[in-house]
Amino acid sequence: MAYKNYIMVCTGTGCESSKAGQLYENLNAELKAAGVEEEAQLVKTGCFGFCEQGPIVKILPDETFYVKVKPEDAKEIVAEHIVKGRPVDRLIYKEPSSDKTPVDTDNIGFYRKQFRIVLRNCAVINPEIIDEYIARDGYGALEKALFEMSPDDVLQEIKDSGLRGRGGAGFPTGTKWGFTKGVEADQKYIVCNADEGDPGAYMDRSVLEGDPHSVLEAMAIAGYTVGASKGFIYIRAEYPLAIDRLNLAIAQAKEYGLLGDNILGTDFSFDIELRLGAGAFVCGEETALLASIEGKRGMPIPRPPFPAVKGLWGKPTVINNVETWANIPVILLKGAKWFNSIGTETSKGTKVFALTGKINNSGLIEVPMGTTLREIIFDIGGGIAGGKPFKAAQTGGPSGGCITPQFLDTPIDYESLMSIGSMMGSGGMIVMDEDDCMIDVTKFYLEFTVDESCGKCAPCRIGGRTCYNILDRISKGKGEVEDLQKLKDIGHAMRKASLCGLGQTAPNPVMSTMKYFEDEYKAHIEDNKCPAGKCKDMLSFSINDNCVGCTACARVCPVSCISGEVKQKHVIDQDKCIKCGQCFTKCKFEAIDRA
Repeated sequence: MAYKNYIMVCTGTGCESSKAGQLYENLNAELKAAGVEEEAQLVKTGCFGFCEQGPIVKILPDETFYVKVKPEDAKEIVAEHIVKGRPVDRLIYKEPSSDKTPVDTDNIGFYRKQFRIVLRNCAVINPEIIDEYIARDGYGALEKALFEMSPDDVLQEIKDSGLRGRGGAGFPTGTKWGFTKGVEADQKYIVCNADEGDPGAYMDRSVLEGDPHSVLEAMAIAGYTVGASKGFIYIRAEYPLAIDRLNLAIAQAKEYGLLGDNILGTDFSFDIELRLGAGAFVCGEETALLASIEGKRGMPIPRPPFPAVKGLWGKPTVINNVETWANIPVILLKGAKWFNSIGTETSKGTKVFALTGKINNSGLIEVPMGTTLREIIFDIGGGIAGGKPFKAAQTGGPSGGCITPQFLDTPIDYESLMSIGSMMGSGGMIVMDEDDCMIDVTKFYLEFTVDESCGKCAPCRIGGRTCYNILDRISKGKGEVEDLQKLKDIGHAMRKASLCGLGQTAPNPVMSTMKYFEDEYKAHIEDNKCPAGKCKDMLSFSINDNCVGCTACARVCPVSCISGEVKQKHVIDQDKCIKCGQCFTKCKFEAIDRA
């Protein structure tokens, strides 16, 4: 049946938390009440990426882009747009810079410089219906591999594409597959690493929620290529929606003969199971992940041998993360040459980032490798919130480092980020402004890695805790000049001696911020001051002569430490003040001094 309109409703986790599920139900009810359910198809989609504006509803074919839609808006959308053909102007997205309404989604600033390969089906199809994936060439790559290509042909195509692992290390995917293919074994395994633990990162979750079949298809292709018949998806249990959709996708693929025995009538058989993780960050490290699948405590082991040769239950195992897998079907369908033409000389294809922090447009973006940080932050992200100066961007999560304004025009690829002390990582990108203290930020990341360390090796267990304690002292005005050299020495030792990537990269935020923000460290140690005004132990608030006695500061003070008569200058009791800064934020007369 041809519909007059298609109503695409984002039902990713972000929009679901803002009642997108109720919105979907209300739209469904209103369509029936208006008697137009035969004219408009309601489609439940994955994430649109523009999470700052969610819940999002997109109407086709006119591409009307509704943002921040509430369940109670359903009646007006159906009555006005679907029945009368008049878009609801108040809900349509308008560019903040011009207040203009883009004519289609591709002209929205947030999307204009994006290029979607991994996210190609997110917000386009209903992830719970396999036919919609097939209608977008889904499982066409698997069919091509099985009927038109030998395993060697597939392997060469992946190698020629230049695809590198998107999980962090950036190891060439084709080379990894080649190692496993080259080993003789009675059993081989394919594993998807969906243990996404970086603070602020949700790329993998969104792919699994919005396009789960792309990962299943890719894993089956890898199984055919290296000679594996069994696959596991290791996903943390705190991703319930992704788990539900994966289970549904696996059941549908089996029903269609795309997983299980004799796929598409061939001799090739491949099956996939889920394994739920308990949310330990270290299980993102491949040997710890494999141990967890085997039912053991998730702790890393020394390499070599690498899992590609001796992995799950001692058998050759290919492990790639979700984003890497999602690239595979497209490469086979469009060819290595096409994929190879996107990106930089050493980093091919695209990269998905979770853009968050002090940014106007936060959300999930996918850009060609080589896009500059300036383009990401100011063109796609819409610049710094509140118009404040850009201070730094943390890429690579707790394993990465800070990029400062002087590197805004550096192309984003594996080598460029490494050269400036950061890393690609899994794709978290947190933007900071002048109000962020780099010691405070570094403490946050280090506290995370200290908590998540499995404790197996001393460099990580003791080194991380010692660095955190030093940083904590510095943030409280108790640091010493010698602490700077201690941090460097411990950081270098951790990088060289830690057993796995967690410990080896844990000092990166420390080393990076010390390199680019040494003055900020010295200000804390030598001047006992926090330039950003973030470290509470170094702060003091006082009221100056601008005070008009409006009492606004006294009314918001949570500990009632501000006193004074109406229309008279107020006073802060320093002994009671907890330095929360609410008075500073509330005052309209610049009468609060922060020192």
